[in-house]
Amino acid sequence: MADFLFEVGLEEIPARMIAAAEDELARRVFELLTREQLLEPGQEAQSYSTPRRLAVLVSGVREAQADMEEHLTGPAWNIAFKDGEPGPAAQAFAKKAGVAVTNLKKVQTPRGEYVGASTVRKGRTAAEILEEALPKEIAAIYWPKNMYWREGKPERFVRPVQWMVALVDEAVIPVEFAGVTAGRATYGHRILHGSEPVEIVKPADYLKKLESAKVLADVEVRRQKIRKALDHATRKVEGALWREDEPLVDTVTHLTEWPSVLLGGFEHEYLELPEEVLVTVMRDHQKYFAVEDAKGKLAPYFLTVLNTEPDEEAAGIIQHGNERVLRARFNDARFFWTVDQKISLADRVDMLQAVTFHKELGSYWDKTQANREIAKRLADLVKQQGVAVDEKALLRAVELAKTDLTTELVKEFTELQGQVGGLYARAQDEGEAVAQAIYWQYSPASMEDAIPPTVEGQLLGLADRIATITQMFGIGLEPTGSKDPYALRRAANAVVKILAESAIPLTMIELMGWSPEVSGRLGHNDDEAAKLLNFLRERVEFYLRDVRGFAYDIVNAVMNNVVSGKVGVGWDDVRDTVARAKDLSEVRGSEDFAAIATAFKRSKNILRQAAEKGLLKAGEQLDVSESLLTDEAETGVFRAASKLAPVVGELRAQREYKAALEKIATLRPDVDLFFDRVMVMVDDEKLRRNRLALIQFVLESFSSIADFSEIVAG
Repeated sequence: MADFLFEVGLEEIPARMIAAAEDELARRVFELLTREQLLEPGQEAQSYSTPRRLAVLVSGVREAQADMEEHLTGPAWNIAFKDGEPGPAAQAFAKKAGVAVTNLKKVQTPRGEYVGASTVRKGRTAAEILEEALPKEIAAIYWPKNMYWREGKPERFVRPVQWMVALVDEAVIPVEFAGVTAGRATYGHRILHGSEPVEIVKPADYLKKLESAKVLADVEVRRQKIRKALDHATRKVEGALWREDEPLVDTVTHLTEWPSVLLGGFEHEYLELPEEVLVTVMRDHQKYFAVEDAKGKLAPYFLTVLNTEPDEEAAGIIQHGNERVLRARFNDARFFWTVDQKISLADRVDMLQAVTFHKELGSYWDKTQANREIAKRLADLVKQQGVAVDEKALLRAVELAKTDLTTELVKEFTELQGQVGGLYARAQDEGEAVAQAIYWQYSPASMEDAIPPTVEGQLLGLADRIATITQMFGIGLEPTGSKDPYALRRAANAVVKILAESAIPLTMIELMGWSPEVSGRLGHNDDEAAKLLNFLRERVEFYLRDVRGFAYDIVNAVMNNVVSGKVGVGWDDVRDTVARAKDLSEVRGSEDFAAIATAFKRSKNILRQAAEKGLLKAGEQLDVSESLLTDEAETGVFRAASKLAPVVGELRAQREYKAALEKIATLRPDVDLFFDRVMVMVDDEKLRRNRLALIQFVLESFSSIADFSEIVAG
């Protein structure tokens, strides 16, 4: 078995694109080797990357495919051989199969006697396959942005390809892409090693050879080196810690090949600015790490991750340059903060008329009015259900929420939108409830973020997103495929997360019902409303499956529950749906529940088949006649279900789902006996319909929590 190494060397790749491309290259190479039967079982692909390279190393690679015997079938025997002599058809088939005519044989098939031949297909070498297939795999890698760099040439890639390495053990595979032919030469750190090539004799040498050339190709090794260097540099300040920021660690890891860390400082006077402003300047604009004191307060220091290893003199020059740049940025922020305070948020409301939200939907002033209407009605709804909300503060927050778009600080530091408004509201004595709601209005920006901590902030966030989603759907700008230019999926994800993780007792239907665009239309099969509800349903499924990690069959079960004959009722109550999924996950492993799920699936299939045969009308609800229950097994399951249904209904009403599910599992003996002894699809129409009614009754009585037929056994 051999090792296979493949590396693509490039001009610097944008950091945000590297991780996905590294994973994709590794996947493509692994799937290629597997598909071509060149890989021993149990192997994995090891992937590496730096700003200048993507690489994959796979062990257990066969040097060639195994030879394969093939059995070919040709023309009918009586056509190929007339009077026992091979004719033109036999000669042609023998030539095609690569065998002598005398080696043709008669084979029996369902269609009669045909000419057959056995031949051995020689396995291709790994070198031959890789040389042919790898260029296609490279070209197929997805990049958010591509470029052309050779005039008149068709290839597109994220950056120009500079070199390639392709080795099967010590043998070079001359893969060609974009005018570059692979060899065994890679390149080290541009500054610390220079332009001399680094020769890789065999794949196992790859990491050590690059390390000797001042390149750490293993991303995790580089990440840990950065974290340790951050710790070490911070120890120079007594009691200080660098502020944990995993996304920034990830970014600088993909910006460096041989990282080191410098500590810098800034004047204490800048700490008078809000931490949010200082950290944004350091983090988003300079890629610096913030430092905090023992109490968690921002300290007047920062940490820079370098892609070099400077000596003491060079380090001092770099530190001084970084401090000068940061000081200039802080001065800009302080100037904008001071200038912005001269106009209050309240006086900026009318200025929103000059800020376009969307050319077909008007300005941010218009959007504020729509947000206000929705927020007021949502506040009325939650108050009716006993939730305390400061409506005056909420509506004031809605009125001022978008005004920071007119401030100089947000124009310069767009990442601070919302936060700046909240900080200004606090500074202008608008009240803490107003300030908090404005500050947190864009949270959660991702599924990893926390939801707003106050009811007012949650309602503001919901109103804003619902208005945006419904308005965009209203003018036909809903997401399609991978295209979502207005980030409506992200907005809907935030709506789902707020509903799931807050105490706000609102359903999706209630939220949508209050929006001007779909108000009053949700119950009338309106195409727009149906499309919107389907979109929101997909987001709920995404939250359950990808965020909360519930199994796909659990998600299907709780999303497709049955209430009063209606499938999928209740998914829009997101918090309730999460609770049902959680409790269903806990009980699904019991033997009794698994048996019940199997029986429910059988019942559902019988009802479906009856409908397909025209024995039941679509949506028909049947009534059980106890007088037609002729078998004790029928009577037993009917009485047990009738007795248990109200108990389960009461537990469901109290949202005691685990207890309800455990009660449902006690039906197993009666259900098992029924299916052991009773044939549902009998010839007697009355008896058949009554038995269909019985299994329909059992299904619907106990499927309001989930459609148990969706549960996969085992």
